[in-house]
Amino acid sequence: MRDVPIRGEMIRLGQLLKLSTLAGSGGEAKALLESGLVSVNDAPERRRGRQLRGGDVVRVRDEAVRVCSAPPSQPPDDEGDGQEHRRERQ
Repeated sequence: MRDVPIRGEMIRLGQLLKLSTLAGSGGEAKALLESGLVSVNDAPERRRGRQLRGGDVVRVRDEAVRVCSAPPSQPPDDEGDGQEHRRERQ
Protein backbone atom coordinates (compact mmCIF):
# COMPACT_ATOMS: atom_id res chain seq x y z
CA MET A 1 0.00 0.00 0.00
CA ARG A 2 1.28 3.45 -0.80
CA ASP A 3 0.40 6.82 0.71
CA VAL A 4 -1.14 9.56 -1.41
CA PRO A 5 -0.66 13.03 0.12
CA ILE A 6 -3.47 15.54 -0.34
CA ARG A 7 -3.66 19.28 0.18
CA GLY A 8 -6.28 20.28 2.68
CA GLU A 9 -8.36 18.03 4.88
CA MET A 10 -10.52 16.29 2.28
CA ILE A 11 -10.53 15.00 -1.29
CA ARG A 12 -13.35 13.47 -3.31
CA LEU A 13 -13.02 9.84 -4.36
CA GLY A 14 -13.05 10.56 -8.10
CA GLN A 15 -10.23 13.08 -7.66
CA LEU A 16 -8.19 10.67 -5.56
CA LEU A 17 -8.52 7.90 -8.13
CA LYS A 18 -6.95 10.22 -10.72
CA LEU A 19 -4.34 11.72 -8.35
CA SER A 20 -3.18 8.26 -7.28
CA THR A 21 -3.17 7.03 -10.91
CA LEU A 22 -5.59 4.22 -9.98
CA ALA A 23 -7.60 5.77 -12.82
CA GLY A 24 -6.11 7.51 -15.83
CA SER A 25 -9.00 9.92 -16.34
CA GLY A 26 -12.29 11.06 -14.90
CA GLY A 27 -14.12 8.77 -17.30
CA GLU A 28 -12.07 5.79 -16.19
CA ALA A 29 -12.71 6.67 -12.53
CA LYS A 30 -16.45 6.78 -13.22
CA ALA A 31 -16.34 3.41 -14.99
CA LEU A 32 -14.39 1.80 -12.12
CA LEU A 33 -16.93 3.07 -9.62
CA GLU A 34 -19.92 1.98 -11.69
CA SER A 35 -18.46 -1.50 -12.11
CA GLY A 36 -18.14 -1.98 -8.35
CA LEU A 37 -14.36 -2.41 -8.40
CA VAL A 38 -13.68 0.33 -5.83
CA SER A 39 -13.80 0.00 -2.06
CA VAL A 40 -13.17 2.52 0.71
CA ASN A 41 -12.08 1.14 4.07
CA ASP A 42 -13.07 -2.36 2.89
CA ALA A 43 -16.63 -1.33 1.96
CA PRO A 44 -17.79 -1.19 -1.68
CA GLU A 45 -18.19 2.39 -2.90
CA ARG A 46 -19.84 3.75 -6.04
CA ARG A 47 -20.10 7.46 -5.21
CA ARG A 48 -17.54 9.56 -7.10
CA GLY A 49 -18.17 12.48 -4.72
CA ARG A 50 -17.48 10.48 -1.55
CA GLN A 51 -15.35 12.62 0.76
CA LEU A 52 -12.09 11.06 1.90
CA ARG A 53 -9.88 12.16 4.75
CA GLY A 54 -6.47 11.20 6.09
CA GLY A 55 -6.26 7.51 6.96
CA ASP A 56 -8.95 6.35 4.51
CA VAL A 57 -7.85 3.39 2.38
CA VAL A 58 -9.04 3.08 -1.22
CA ARG A 59 -8.68 -0.21 -3.05
CA VAL A 60 -9.14 -0.94 -6.76
CA ARG A 61 -8.74 -4.59 -7.60
CA ASP A 62 -5.47 -5.63 -5.91
CA GLU A 63 -3.96 -2.14 -5.50
CA ALA A 64 -4.55 0.01 -2.41
CA VAL A 65 -3.66 3.58 -1.44
CA ARG A 66 -3.99 5.44 1.85
CA VAL A 67 -4.97 9.11 1.99
CA CYS A 68 -2.55 11.21 4.02
CA SER A 69 -2.09 14.92 4.62
CA ALA A 70 0.73 16.55 2.72
CA PRO A 71 3.46 18.01 4.91
CA PRO A 72 3.14 21.77 5.25
CA SER A 73 5.20 23.66 2.72
CA GLN A 74 8.24 25.39 4.14
CA PRO A 75 8.47 29.17 3.85
CA PRO A 76 11.35 30.53 1.78
CA ASP A 77 14.64 30.94 3.61
CA ASP A 78 15.02 34.69 4.19
CA GLU A 79 18.17 34.37 6.29
CA GLY A 80 20.55 34.60 3.34
CA ASP A 81 22.59 37.71 2.64
CA GLY A 82 21.05 38.24 -0.78
CA GLN A 83 24.29 37.50 -2.64
CA GLU A 84 22.57 34.87 -4.79
CA HIS A 85 20.19 37.46 -6.23
CA ARG A 86 22.93 39.99 -6.93
CA ARG A 87 25.01 37.35 -8.72
CA GLU A 88 22.07 36.31 -10.90
CA ARG A 89 21.55 39.87 -12.16
CA GLN A 90 25.19 40.40 -13.17
